[in-house]
Order: sequence, then C-alpha cells, then structure tokens
Amino acid sequence: MEVKSIAKDTGFPAGKVRPLADMVRGKKVDEALNMLKYTRTPKAAFLAKVVKSAIANAENNFQMDPADLRIVKIYVDTARSVKRFRARSRGRASPILKNSSHITVIVAEEEA
Repeated sequence: MEVKSIAKDTGFPAGKVRPLADMVRGKKVDEALNMLKYTRTPKAAFLAKVVKSAIANAENNFQMDPADLRIVKIYVDTARSVKRFRARSRGRASPILKNSSHITVIVAEEEA
C-alpha cells in the first residue's frame, strides 16, 4: 500500500528542489531523513518535513511500521509564479517572477 503526502505552494523554485528529491528517491525513510538533515539548505529542511508527514500518515492512518518504509516516488512540480515588477531607468519596468513548487512524496512498505 502506498501512502502520500503533498506540500503545495512551497515558495521554493522547482528546479532548486528537484536535485534534493533525486538524492533521496528510492531510499529508506530513515536514510533519506539523515541525508536531508546534513544537507544545509532550507529546501532540504522543508523536504524533510514532507517526508516526515508521509511517515506520520502511514503510521497513524494505516498502522505501518516506520522502520519498513521506503520512498517509492517523489516528484516536484511547478506551481504558480508570483509576478512583480522592478522600476528601471527611463520609466521602464522589468519583470520579476517568484516561482513556487508542489512537492509530492509517496512511501510504501518494503517487501520482506
């Protein structure tokens, strides 16, 4: 059985979170959390929160053992961009796009 956790509109661009997701894909959850703990970036801390949420969903809703869980799928999709403008010379404006992302983590029990 697969259990999922989704974080929407994270405030981090998808291109900057995807390498972290690739790093933990297919790993056991305790190993993945350990890797994210020692990756010193706010994006890794946020990704660890989403993984912990998936573990809690599996443990509380489906009575799965957290020690047997593995990250089966993890993907980062682009979310909406917030558009801003910066004043430039001669009365012009330059666009600023503040990109965001959706993070989805799916965990499942290992076959023993």
